[in-house]
Amino acid sequence: MSQLVELTGQTGVVVRSHVIHKVLRNPMGLIALAILGVLVTMAVLADVLAPFDENFADIASTLAAPDANHLLGTDSVGRDVWSRLAFGARTTLLSALLCAAVAIGIGLPAGLVAGYYGGKFDGIAGWFVNILMSLPGIIVLLTVRAAFGPSVWISMIAFGILLSPGYFRLTRTSVQSVRNELYVDAARVAGLSDRSIISRHIFSVVRAPIIIQTAMVCGVAISVQSGLEFLGLGDPTVATWGVMLSEGFKNVYLTPTLLLWPAVAIGLAVGALVLLGNAVRDALEDGEKIKQRKRKAAASASATERTTPAPAKVRQARGAVAAVESGTEHHLVKVTNLGVGYPQADGSIKKVVDDVSFHVDRGEILGIVGESGSGKSQTAFSILGLLPGTARIVAGSIQFDGNYTVAPGEEKVSQERLTKLRGKRISYIPQEPMSNLDPAFTIGYQLVTPMVRVLGISKAEATKRAMKLLSDVGIANPERTFQAYPHEVSGGMAQRVLIAGAISCEPDLIIADEPTTALDVTVQADVLDLIRDLQRRLNVGVILVTHNFGVVSDLCDRVVVMQNGRLVEEGPVRTILREPKDPYTQMLLSSMLEGKEPMTMLVSAPAKEAVK
Repeated sequence: MSQLVELTGQTGVVVRSHVIHKVLRNPMGLIALAILGVLVTMAVLADVLAPFDENFADIASTLAAPDANHLLGTDSVGRDVWSRLAFGARTTLLSALLCAAVAIGIGLPAGLVAGYYGGKFDGIAGWFVNILMSLPGIIVLLTVRAAFGPSVWISMIAFGILLSPGYFRLTRTSVQSVRNELYVDAARVAGLSDRSIISRHIFSVVRAPIIIQTAMVCGVAISVQSGLEFLGLGDPTVATWGVMLSEGFKNVYLTPTLLLWPAVAIGLAVGALVLLGNAVRDALEDGEKIKQRKRKAAASASATERTTPAPAKVRQARGAVAAVESGTEHHLVKVTNLGVGYPQADGSIKKVVDDVSFHVDRGEILGIVGESGSGKSQTAFSILGLLPGTARIVAGSIQFDGNYTVAPGEEKVSQERLTKLRGKRISYIPQEPMSNLDPAFTIGYQLVTPMVRVLGISKAEATKRAMKLLSDVGIANPERTFQAYPHEVSGGMAQRVLIAGAISCEPDLIIADEPTTALDVTVQADVLDLIRDLQRRLNVGVILVTHNFGVVSDLCDRVVVMQNGRLVEEGPVRTILREPKDPYTQMLLSSMLEGKEPMTMLVSAPAKEAVK
């Protein structure tokens, strides 16, 4: 068990060591690291390696050839070329890092926020980015140089600001491609904060492109800085490779090697940065190629919370609430005249849910049935607060345990109220299990991390709970599954993992959105038995969204039937099955295969003989 805790606690270290190992095994990465290592060593140890100060001039030895005192000779004023090359490495590399740091510091956070939240910030940030991108970079740098003097540091800060739109757009586009994926919704339902979701799951999508972009930016920064100084716009008293390049060009006919050494240093630095960026990218993506084929989302949908008995205080509090309810009409969930719509281009609102009302109590399983497009999932997402940003609550209200999550007149679900409930009191079991587990993390990590963050327990206790959860949901080898990645388990086991996450905090309400759709018949039966057993044992309320009346008859206590966004019939399951009143309900029941005679063969036996 201690090994499992250590594995979970050091996931980030394992990932980093994996990347380093891959880079070192890549010849391209190894060469790049060797070159950069030499250049960085030269920069760090310049005071030791250089025999002279960068500006020390021996007037008697101008343009001298290499000798014992001057390894690479001297320039036109008698300064030692090797000393200036070593000190120039320090200034040039640090200024390139400064440029990249400024660009990342501005573009990356802005891109993450704009891509994840959108809205007004996205619009305002996009406007500023467009302004920056419209500015002519060289003109801006020349203006900065004229205003602040020939300072390489100020020039690189200005250049970093000009390059930040590239990071912003790259990050924003990458985040927008995944922000509505199932794993993000799953993490929200698990009770994780936006900060945790962005740092743990969203940022993993942009890290590889950011690394490549940074390598390119550092190379471009070195090139631009050297170019400006080659034109004579730098400070000649500060040793940089660009200043040395300019000095060498002036004396190219007298001493060509003065131009050679800084040119070689610049070429090696830029080339090594590009090679290293590509090697790191390959290392990050190599271990995830198989997983990314299965990826449409991530993070264990409700892989958050507890499986072992809840703390005594929590149990007592919930028991007190239940006692109050016994003498009143208070419901666990109450949906009243709910309407959900989406704005259209002509200014109208298209309703996808209209005037829907129902309730769910503790210990009860309510089925929501309807064909695709009937509005059942939109209703469930309204309760969870997972509607798209463009959706509007056009009517009605939603209450959970007597408190409004959508008050009458509100157009949006209150995320502030739901954040306190999701993961702890409301959980979610999604369909398509393989699409709701993050292929970049182990199953154990996805179960343990939300419990640590939401419940505030230690990793050791969270690991113990996770192992108990996996055992409770019928997984024969919890230790192996705990350490496995999602692509290493079957669809049925993945669905059991999601159910384990959904009950990890023993919630009051579980919303299951067609949890057996992607499973075969035998696994479906096991999953349904598991949900029924958990519901009875934990006395939780369950909302089951499905299109299958067979599942409803096997599992639910009551059922509501939806068509075209409206509730057409509601009642106990047996009553609806035996005496359906609405024609639509009758049509759904008549569509079931149970009790039907098999269809005859398209080609009869005599016809087959005639064909022969």
